[in-house]
Amino acid sequence: MASDNLKTQKTFLKMRKEYDFSIEVVILMVFAVFMLVFGFLLFKIHTGDLPYAPDSTYGLFLVIVSFQIITMGKTPFGDFRRSWALIIIGICAAIIGMVACFVPGYLSGLVRMLVGIILFAGGIALLVQLFASKEKAKTWMKVPGILQQLTIACGIVYVITLISGLVTLFPGITTDPQTALILIIYGISFFYLSWCIHKVSKVYPEEQDDLLLNKLNSDSSKSKLFAFFQETSLHLTPAILLLLGVLLVLLGVLLFPVNLGLIPFSPDGQLGLLLVIIAIQMMALGSTPVGQYNRSWLLILIGIVFAALGIFSCIVPGILTDVLRIFLGVLNILGGVILLIKQFLPKLYEIRKPSSQLGEVPPIAKKLSFTQTLLNFVAIVFGLTMLLPYLIPGLIMAGILVINGMLLFLLAAILQKITMIGISGGQPAENPV
Repeated sequence: MASDNLKTQKTFLKMRKEYDFSIEVVILMVFAVFMLVFGFLLFKIHTGDLPYAPDSTYGLFLVIVSFQIITMGKTPFGDFRRSWALIIIGICAAIIGMVACFVPGYLSGLVRMLVGIILFAGGIALLVQLFASKEKAKTWMKVPGILQQLTIACGIVYVITLISGLVTLFPGITTDPQTALILIIYGISFFYLSWCIHKVSKVYPEEQDDLLLNKLNSDSSKSKLFAFFQETSLHLTPAILLLLGVLLVLLGVLLFPVNLGLIPFSPDGQLGLLLVIIAIQMMALGSTPVGQYNRSWLLILIGIVFAALGIFSCIVPGILTDVLRIFLGVLNILGGVILLIKQFLPKLYEIRKPSSQLGEVPPIAKKLSFTQTLLNFVAIVFGLTMLLPYLIPGLIMAGILVINGMLLFLLAAILQKITMIGISGGQPAENPV
């Protein structure tokens, strides 16, 4: 019995150990979960045992693609310089996907065609780049080990991507069970690719951030006319907050006509999309609704479960609606309360036991603290409205969501400024998230 307890403790400690998945690996894992969940559900959808929401399914796919574009500069057609021009393209793709998730029936044909073109044309483009570029397959296959596996994984994913694009553009060329099988294989291949990329990053570590900063500084000395198309210094946390801010502002704006009865609304698409974004934040940053934690295997597994629940909600409406609404409501309330306590307890201690060593708080730190305080209060209000939908009138709630999104834009700008001050040699700040 004692040995069993020791093994359990060792396993738990191993799961809690810091695990540094890159944002690329995280998004590939989310794609893998998306394809696997969609594939297995499609068998039941085909028999009529489950309903199906194609708009929010395709919309969620576009939002995940936009994450790649905004955070890494990786597009379905290849890697590009992550400029503000490319980020805006990613935000536009995200907006189309979000509208499809929130408002069913209006963008059905558009999102299906967009997803089909992205998959088909993207699969062809990536395959050509893989085997035509001297820096990819031609070099990788000469090195035994993980690089050869990476070539195989990329080839499998790109071929299935092409096939999935054809199936999306011309649904009649396969039966639903055949499409489901393709999606399951697609999901497994995404997991394989994410594992290969993670291993490659360990064997062949990338350049340090200071080299990237030197490149950015050299770019900034060029003509301002082309600054819009040059590499941007937008960091990961502000990039994700930017996308989340777009989501909340868009959701708030759409809720005005929804509450007036002018357009339909899909709560399942809303809840599912929010849960998937929370999952990406957890796996990529260790940022959860109830605070910041080390990225461990335990947190990664929880993030995968969150992503699976969100994807299920987007694909199959009406089954998890109440469960997810209560779950997200409780998370927002707990998160807001816990973060407020963490924020103000140290300040109360300082007031009761003042220290002469405390210096003046920088203005940007005050601005950060004030913004986080407002966001925590808004999170509590948002959580209460999820638990008690009739607590606040719909139009007022729509306005609150818009304000919440604006605050996230402000928080992203503050964090970006703090990060750049720290990297450029100014006074470094502690991790504020």
